[in-house]
Amino acid sequence: MTHVTEPHPLVQGGRSAALATACVRGAVAAGLGLGALAVLVIAAWISSPYPDSGPAGALHVAAGIWLLAHGVDLVRTDTLSGLPVPLDVVPLLLVALPVWLVHRAARDTLDPGDDVVRPRPSPGGVVGAVAGGYLLVAAGVVVYSESGPLPADLVTAGLWLPAVVTGAAGTGVWTALGRPLPGQRQAAAALRAAGLGTLTLLAGGAVAAAVSLAWHAGRAQASLEGLAGEWSGRVTVLLLVLALLPNAAVWGAAYGLGPGFTLGTGALATPLGLVGDPAVPPFPLFAALPAEGRGTWVHWATAAVPLVAAVLQGRLVGRAARTWAAREAALAALGAAWGCGAAVAVLAGAAGGPLGTGRLSAFGPVWWQAGAAAVLWGVCVGVPVAMGVRAWGRRVPRSERPGPERAPVPVASAPAPVPAPSMGASVGASVTVGVPVAASSGPVDAAVPDAPAGEEARTGPDPDGGDAPHPAPHPAPRPAAYADPFGDDPGFEPYDYLPAAWEAPPPPPSTD
Repeated sequence: MTHVTEPHPLVQGGRSAALATACVRGAVAAGLGLGALAVLVIAAWISSPYPDSGPAGALHVAAGIWLLAHGVDLVRTDTLSGLPVPLDVVPLLLVALPVWLVHRAARDTLDPGDDVVRPRPSPGGVVGAVAGGYLLVAAGVVVYSESGPLPADLVTAGLWLPAVVTGAAGTGVWTALGRPLPGQRQAAAALRAAGLGTLTLLAGGAVAAAVSLAWHAGRAQASLEGLAGEWSGRVTVLLLVLALLPNAAVWGAAYGLGPGFTLGTGALATPLGLVGDPAVPPFPLFAALPAEGRGTWVHWATAAVPLVAAVLQGRLVGRAARTWAAREAALAALGAAWGCGAAVAVLAGAAGGPLGTGRLSAFGPVWWQAGAAAVLWGVCVGVPVAMGVRAWGRRVPRSERPGPERAPVPVASAPAPVPAPSMGASVGASVTVGVPVAASSGPVDAAVPDAPAGEEARTGPDPDGGDAPHPAPHPAPRPAAYADPFGDDPGFEPYDYLPAAWEAPPPPPSTD
């Protein structure tokens, strides 16, 4: 009889339990990020000598800053005029904390680690569960912020908040799966090149901003002292400057790309110069802005940043396309240019935005201009570099090129046999089996070719009764230097390999 074993209820619900665990992980990640920002805000409120509100106001500010880190627009209600003012500049360093927490939650949920018995949910299920748990907490924070001094804009909260959380969870699942790239080699090379170009642009922009800020350090210090006189206020301002450093890197990259950035609705800063009347509030980072007037060679030198980025981008594609067709290499370079432009456009849109109404309604780089400039640099510089590197990699080295055919060298033929002048002539030939050897100078007695091996030329009485010696009948000429001396020896056996040891020659046949 066959017994069918029913599965255990825990095994049946294992995958559902894993998804529930993923949802809890997402909620915990949201709580950790919100709690970290709340600790910083409450510490700043405690250290302030003149707090304007109680702990409830500090918690509302922390909730607003947490939502701002997800790209949600805020509205300031406690203004001098009493009119609400939008606040849309996202401190990009604050984005790193919630994004990393969601990324880790999704990665740890999908990667079983050493627990191989635990059921593994599907990647899509992990993304949905982690994002769902996170967004449940975020919805409560949005409702809570409505009663504070920084309420969230509901439109951007419903648009950017799910996009950021889902994207971070997706990168966590992608990491758990081993960071796979598209199966097509052109798409994979384009993605790698786009990432390298984006990182190069950000690094170059950060260097340009840091150099400019160091050059105007005195003006930045004066701005810091004017904003806060106590050490607690200065520490708070310095923390805000630290959170906005990635924004400064994006601004520097947009400045080097060419479109630059706006400083209000009536001012534009580009490498060619600063035109218009900038509306810049007092802040230490704004001390790094270029002065009014036409640009100099120092400002023009920032164009080296996108140039280097495009060259590195094209070089990476060209090295990967050595065995590809020219059309495939060009398409991969174009894809890298468009990918880099898309990344720059997203970062530029997040790094800028309105700081208020009126002239401050446009502040920072324009996202579509910065993205289009990045694409243009990649097409005009990256594509030719990729094709040049590909052509250079397909060249044939000079040492491996086939040379001209040479005529064969004629081989000298062996000299004709020379007959021996007499029986008593001395010869100096030394031969080896199958290998000709040059004649030596030592005199030896020539052997008679017709006689058996080992026999010398014999003399005897004349057959007619005479006593005079005479040579053997039918004398033959002496063999040539390259002739085979053992050709007439019946006991000689030729071989085509060298013996392991020299053997004694066979005994000569009997002459009796």
